[in-house]
Amino acid sequence: MSSAEPTEQTGPALRPHTDRDRAPAPAPMPGLAESTRLLADSTTTSTALVADALARIESAQPTLNAFRHLRAEAALAEAAEADRRLAAGERLPLLGVPVAVKDDTDVAGLPTHFGCDGERPPATTDSEAVRRLRAAGAVIVGKTNSCELGQWPFTEGPAFGATRNPWNTAHTPGGSSGGSAAAVAAGLVPAALGSDGAGSVRIPAAWTHLVGIKPQRGRVSVHPHHDAFQGLTVNGPLARTVADAALLLDAAAGAHPGDFHRPPAVRASDAARRDPGRLRIALAWRPPLTLTGAGPDPEVRRAVAALAETLARLGHHVEEARPRYGLIGLAFVPRATAGIAEFAARHPEPALLDPRTRSALRTGTRLGGRVVRAARAREVRQHHRIGALFDGYDVLLTPTTAAPPPRIGTFDQLSAWRTDVTMAAACPYAWPWNVLGWPGVNVPAGFTRSGLPVGAQLLGPSRSEERLIALAAQLEDDLRWYDHRPPPP
Repeated sequence: MSSAEPTEQTGPALRPHTDRDRAPAPAPMPGLAESTRLLADSTTTSTALVADALARIESAQPTLNAFRHLRAEAALAEAAEADRRLAAGERLPLLGVPVAVKDDTDVAGLPTHFGCDGERPPATTDSEAVRRLRAAGAVIVGKTNSCELGQWPFTEGPAFGATRNPWNTAHTPGGSSGGSAAAVAAGLVPAALGSDGAGSVRIPAAWTHLVGIKPQRGRVSVHPHHDAFQGLTVNGPLARTVADAALLLDAAAGAHPGDFHRPPAVRASDAARRDPGRLRIALAWRPPLTLTGAGPDPEVRRAVAALAETLARLGHHVEEARPRYGLIGLAFVPRATAGIAEFAARHPEPALLDPRTRSALRTGTRLGGRVVRAARAREVRQHHRIGALFDGYDVLLTPTTAAPPPRIGTFDQLSAWRTDVTMAAACPYAWPWNVLGWPGVNVPAGFTRSGLPVGAQLLGPSRSEERLIALAAQLEDDLRWYDHRPPPP
């Protein structure tokens, strides 16, 4: 199948899963690190792993609609070649392992729709992140759904329908990396690459019970773009375990010669095996100013408070604090809308764009130039003001979202303004770290009483991925969140 056709569901298919609905579960797909071990030990083959992933994707597509495009024939050919290389004794970090990437990422031979309707020519070359994944031996099985130009915390649109949450298909998996999150949470692939411009890795990770890493700006190249969405957007992994997310991050990390941002390398996989030591952790409930009055839903607050208690039990010093966010939204809005305008202006058929996208295009055009340059110039002062928190603390802990995952269709027919207000109320916590360019990690925080996943963010100052990953791994060892899986799609 070269293209995954959407199937919109109505009626009984929207019911939450119950135990009576559940068919006998197939054996879980091995994770990323486990897959590399199985391949190295000759316990399985790349052809078997890739064929299994493709079969799971095809089976789940009518229910979850996680993929925009598959590369079935090409992926199986690459898997056969990986098996030959493995048999010859070659070893690479991901040799023969199936992974997926988000449909804002160029994969040679496939169009990059980025959630938009209309025809686009196939990309002629891989993006730098995909090139590095291939160099590590990964087999790219397909491209996952994203909302239009990655703007919203849901993955729905007229171009492909609605991508659904494996934990409850009446709800969104989040966005904009919702296809990647749904695919990993449902066990269709061991891990996937997403992108995060305002929480678009961390939000769907929170709402699908995954680990999602937003790395330091420049850690994973955004080539063929040099500075995506005015420096807000970075690429990052989604996986069921910290070790798997770290392994994918190590494989994808690195700069293209034309990249503006080139932080020094980190060793994420080593950090996932390291004791973080005793850390000073600030717990912040108050989000930045969004004019919505948003605070955490009681069930989100309960889950994150329990996570904070776990951190204290593990020996860390945890206390409530208030980061000095200031009016950081005044810097975010011009950068975000100017970034949308830059992408939207390249669309060959602007009339096909969502009216809300066209509204953002107009706003971004007005706020471009001098206004967006001024917004970017404020970043150094924002680093100093917000970074002062880390004079007394090592890590900031917040909810990843203020609300559990909304129902499919919540944002339908809303105006651009109402969409932004509803979105800001549900997701007020993630985007400041995109303005700063600093790293953050979503970790699963548990479930609401109705079984919907929620998450918490571990946030750090510049280039602090290793500390955050080590702390996330310590939490995972204690809470074993990977033992909890959604019902089969």
